[in-house]
Amino acid sequence: MKQIVGGTLSDEGAQTNFVSDRPAAWYSKLYRKDDLRGGHVIQLGPGNETAAREALAAFPGGLQLGGGVNADNAAGWLDSGASHVIVTSWIFREGRLDAARLADLVKSIGRERLVLDLSCRQRDCQYWVVTDRWQNFTELAVNETTLKTLADSCAEYLVHAVDVEGQQIGIDLALVEKLAAGSPIPCTYAGGANSLADLEAIQTAGGGRVHFTIGSALDIFGGTVKYDDCIAFNRQQGERACD
Repeated sequence: MKQIVGGTLSDEGAQTNFVSDRPAAWYSKLYRKDDLRGGHVIQLGPGNETAAREALAAFPGGLQLGGGVNADNAAGWLDSGASHVIVTSWIFREGRLDAARLADLVKSIGRERLVLDLSCRQRDCQYWVVTDRWQNFTELAVNETTLKTLADSCAEYLVHAVDVEGQQIGIDLALVEKLAAGSPIPCTYAGGANSLADLEAIQTAGGGRVHFTIGSALDIFGGTVKYDDCIAFNRQQGERACD
């Protein structure tokens, strides 16, 4: 299990913030203990299937699986215990969204088990989906039109702010605001968080409509933000929603 800096992954490896001596399943058991659902198991290249299946088996129905997912193997990952599968690159060809591939995937597993990864980078004052380990820009902008159009084909969006991902330099509030204003379905933001104040900022900028992930900054991943404090923060937000 490792935490990488966004956009540095290649066949030769990646710039890492943290490499654990514990298996991925150890973290799954921790999340299961705290009923922390919706976490992401991402295969960062080939040779990770066994570890991924062990992680899913340790928390059946509690985690989402991404990395190398396509119409042929998506159902198998769900059968292995994933609550959802996460897909990006496979539904793009030559930088364009392949509507036929997306339709095949929805037909295969249903939109309610599918998360579309719209991780993006900025160019020309817009956010554009990037694929193939976040190396290649597509022609699909992350904007209100895209978010509304694709909402009928998935249950949720996962959006990494690739320009700050893994760098712990603060979140991209403009992107959070764009997701909150444009997405009619649940949306999870990732990238740059380095404090509980950042998590509060996401709640404020997103109007409570945008979920978030925090990775490299956590003490369980070598950072300084306490995992237990984040669990308490998460539960507090849930209590506020019920007030």
